Amino acid sequence: MEMHQLRYFVKVAEHENFTRAAESCGVSQPSLSQQISKLERELGQPLFERLSRKVALTDSGKILLEHATQVLSLVEEAKVRIHDAAEIGKGRVTIASIPTIAPYLLPKVLGDFTQHFPNAYVEVNEDVTDEAIRKCLAGDIDVLILAMPFDEENLRVEPLFEEELFVVLPKHHPLAAKEKLAVKEVETEQFVLLNEAHCLSENVLSFCHQRSFLPTVSCRGSQLQTIQELVSLGRGVSMIPAMAKALDKSKSRVYRSVAGKPPTRKIVMAWNKNRFQSQLAKNLAETIRKICVQ
Repeated sequence: MEMHQLRYFVKVAEHENFTRAAESCGVSQPSLSQQISKLERELGQPLFERLSRKVALTDSGKILLEHATQVLSLVEEAKVRIHDAAEIGKGRVTIASIPTIAPYLLPKVLGDFTQHFPNAYVEVNEDVTDEAIRKCLAGDIDVLILAMPFDEENLRVEPLFEEELFVVLPKHHPLAAKEKLAVKEVETEQFVLLNEAHCLSENVLSFCHQRSFLPTVSCRGSQLQTIQELVSLGRGVSMIPAMAKALDKSKSRVYRSVAGKPPTRKIVMAWNKNRFQSQLAKNLAETIRKICVQ
């Protein structure tokens, strides 16, 4: 049983497809299939059920996956620790964040971090919450910056800050003349929201439900910039985080606070508590703390 065979096996289990696994591993599909067959012959058990459109783990495959993941994780941890001991301040570190945070916060974080650690290679991932967490638990991400809520017992979560969500309106909307808006004034408006995969939509809908109304959603988008432009076009109103509001220079829309207790979201940093955290990852986490308390 060889390390590359275990890597191939784990990728097939992840993708449920030999071709996509081979592409992910950078090898040909026949070569990968051959190595999986060798592994099955060595163990004397089939590891996958070959179905019409995908492959699925057998009971033996499920057992091997659990141990193979641990073995690969331990090997990767050993590499990181050895690298840390040899080259402080050098190496690779990965950070992931969601699309409603990444373009607004990460430039500040990365600018400060690369200034202090110019020899470090930083890989940035932008993804929705569930996918970012999956990658972190798989060992592909060192540090996450996310918005609550989410629940994952294998992550260590550290609160960073709480930010207000502002109602964004077209410039000439009748409510734009007011400094603050009552909930009753916006509950009859049509809303433009992000797709359901984005946790910001959950934040907005949760606030509305707490105020005993269900917003009418006129359309959805996959990026905050799209939502802002749709608002400018009069397709509805929305709720936008303070960090996005701060960078919006458009004169075609305005932002207003909700009177009383306005909607907010909690921004947190997280990492895999079962995985060794390199010194470089710790330095990145410290940079994030410094930026977020300014």
